[in-house]
Amino acid sequence: MKRKLIIGAVAILAILMVVIIYMFAGNMEEFADAVPAVERTQFMDHGDDLRNVRYGEIVPVFRKGAKLYIEVYNTVEHNELPGELWEALDVEEMAEEYGAEEVLLNGPRYWVINAAEGNTDRLNNKIADFGGIEMKLVASLDETLFSMNLGENFYTESSVERETNWIYWKGNMVYELVSPDGDVYRMQAASMIEDANLTIDKLEYLGERLDLPEGWTYRTRVLEQDSILDSHGMATIIQDEFINTYQKVVD
Repeated sequence: MKRKLIIGAVAILAILMVVIIYMFAGNMEEFADAVPAVERTQFMDHGDDLRNVRYGEIVPVFRKGAKLYIEVYNTVEHNELPGELWEALDVEEMAEEYGAEEVLLNGPRYWVINAAEGNTDRLNNKIADFGGIEMKLVASLDETLFSMNLGENFYTESSVERETNWIYWKGNMVYELVSPDGDVYRMQAASMIEDANLTIDKLEYLGERLDLPEGWTYRTRVLEQDSILDSHGMATIIQDEFINTYQKVVD
């Protein structure tokens, strides 16, 4: 009887090991070419100031077991997200074409930063065409089903591994959320997904519309000097219910 129990326990352990290997092992690089690269044909000069520049992102999500490979494509320096082409995109068709678990559309949005510094050379400057809208690959992430947070939970922190500096010029207004613990999150980009009429001039009064958690506040102020928001290699991000995106201010 004891021998049978030991054999049974070993069999269960072996099955669990196979399940774990399936869920968490495997090379996710096979998905890196799922979205075909194209020769760049679209160019947009936004000038020196990114503030109020319209853009959009497409986020294909690939899955193997419990592991996810996520890519983020962005229109900046290519176009200003042509509305008719954007509205015509079919995420289900795109997911089927690329073999993705799903494809997410993130936009229209617009920057409230003035400039940005960062390094995406490791992504080989890949360009893709989505229904006539060219975008550059700006990020690729490896996640799991248990750690992925693509904005479902408002006012909840998520982490994004990237090396970026968001630059805000003096004389410009910034929009910030402050938690009960005193942590400050500054808006980096505003969204027109939930409210197509949420233009930059209305952000000053956004606090009147937000359903803030207890103890949270929304504030605006005009900078008296230039300010740099450094990700320090790992940006801490939150979103409000209008899907505006804020980055935690870390000294």
